[in-house]
This record gives sequence, structure tokens and C-alpha cells, in this order.
Amino acid sequence: MAALLPVLLASSHLLLVADRVPQLNIEPSCAAAAHAAVSLNRTEDNCKQEEYTARTKLTQEWDKYGSKERAHCTELSTLGGLPSYVELLTCLEMEQATKNLPASNGKAGDLLMR
Repeated sequence: MAALLPVLLASSHLLLVADRVPQLNIEPSCAAAAHAAVSLNRTEDNCKQEEYTARTKLTQEWDKYGSKERAHCTELSTLGGLPSYVELLTCLEMEQATKNLPASNGKAGDLLMR
């Protein structure tokens, strides 16, 4: 039983993290985006504004996403050391959209034929 204690504590911590919008450090993401920008209008400040807008939307809509999707997308959006609220929001929107896809009968290209 004592060996399970760290697992139980870690899993409860993960659930708490998924219950609220995570605090992300967007500085590295925006610096990298501005450095790699092809457009002259893509600045670090523009990136930060997009990130703050995405965070605001996430804060307003966080509860409409399932905890499993929130945890999965939070993990994906923080991989590689460049966390992004825009990526987190996009992931959650895609997860939600896939739930609304029509059921497939298993044939390849079924969705393309509709």
C-alpha cells in the first residue's frame, strides 16, 4: 500500500492541473515565432497578444471540454519547451470537432465520399 502512495498523489495532482487553465510561459514561444517569422508584421508583441486572447478564451470555455481532453491537449501544447495557449486552444477545438464527426462504416475514404 505504501508503494502506491506516490502514484496516488501524482495522479491527484494531474487531475488538479486539468481542472484549470494552466499557467504557461509564452516568452520562449513568442521569441521563437518572431525570430522565424516570414511576415514583417509577425512580431513578438503580436504573438503575445494572440496568446493572451487564446488564454482568455480558454478561461471562458475551459469547463466545456472534458478532463481527458484538457489533460491530453495540455501535455501536447507544452512538449518541446515552447508552450502555447493558441496550440492548447486549437487542440481542444479539434478534439471537440472530432466528436461531432459522423460515424464511419470502416471503409477507407468514407468521409471523403460524403
